[in-house]
Amino acid sequence: MVEIFDDIRKLYNFKAPCKELANYIEFFSETSVEATNQYITTEKFTVKLFPSFTPTIWINLGSPYILKNGRQQIFIDAATDILLLRNAIVERTNLRSDNIFTVKFHPGGFEAIFGIEQAKIGSEVLNLNTIFTNNIIKKFKRLYTLHERIALLENYFLTLLNVKFAGYYGYQKVFDAIHTFKQSEMKYSTNQLATVLATTNKTLYRYFKNTIGISPKNYFCIVRARTALTKYVSGKKTFSPYDYGYYDMSHFRKEVVQFTGQKLSAWVY
Repeated sequence: MVEIFDDIRKLYNFKAPCKELANYIEFFSETSVEATNQYITTEKFTVKLFPSFTPTIWINLGSPYILKNGRQQIFIDAATDILLLRNAIVERTNLRSDNIFTVKFHPGGFEAIFGIEQAKIGSEVLNLNTIFTNNIIKKFKRLYTLHERIALLENYFLTLLNVKFAGYYGYQKVFDAIHTFKQSEMKYSTNQLATVLATTNKTLYRYFKNTIGISPKNYFCIVRARTALTKYVSGKKTFSPYDYGYYDMSHFRKEVVQFTGQKLSAWVY
C-alpha cells in the first residue's frame, strides 16, 4: 500500500492530541487489527510513505518488520521502538500481525517537547530507549486500550513540554512562513515569504535549517507536491496545476518525480 495513492488510513485508528499539545503533535494512531484482517489478505504487506519532515515515533505492539528508510534497510524486532524524521521515502514490510502505535509531530514539535532539534535526527533511525525513560515504554506496553496509551503519553509529554518554545523567534517565523505559504495557495517564493515576514531570505533559510532540517524552498516543494498530488489522485478531471503554483502540468509531473522517486504514470492506475 502506498500513501496518497492508496487509502492506508483505513488500517489505523486515529486520535487528535489534547489542545495543549495540538500545536506540536499532528496525531496519535494505532493499527486496527480488525481492519487489517479485513483488507489485508496476504501474510506480508508493505506500507510506503513519502517524505514529510515530520518526526515520527513508532512503538511496536506487534510483530517484527523490515524498514527501508531511504537507502537503509533495517530489521526491527518486536521489542524495538523507533524515532525517524521521515526525510526520505520510508517503506515498512509487515506481517499481518503488525501492530504499530504512531506519534506524528508537527515540524518543530518534537523539539518543543524533548528539547532535541529535529535536524539532528537526520537520516538516522533512533532507538526510542535513548529518548524516552524506559519505565514509560514499559508502562505503555502494559496498557490495553488506545485511550489509556494516549493518556499516558500525553501526561508524559506535558511534563516535558517547553511552553516558551512556541514563542522562540526562529520557530515562530517558520510557523508563520508555513501558514503564509498555504494562504498564498502555495504560490509565494521564499523571497516573497521573507518580504512578507519582514526578514531576509538568508535568515529564513537559517531558521528552516535549524528548526526542520531542510531549506524553505525544498520544504515547500514537498508540501506543495503532497497537497497537489492528493488532489490529483482524488479527481484528475477537476485538477489544475495552476491552483498549486505550478507553471503547467509538466512542472507538476516533474515535482512528482522528485517527491515520489517515480513518474506519475508509474503510480496512477
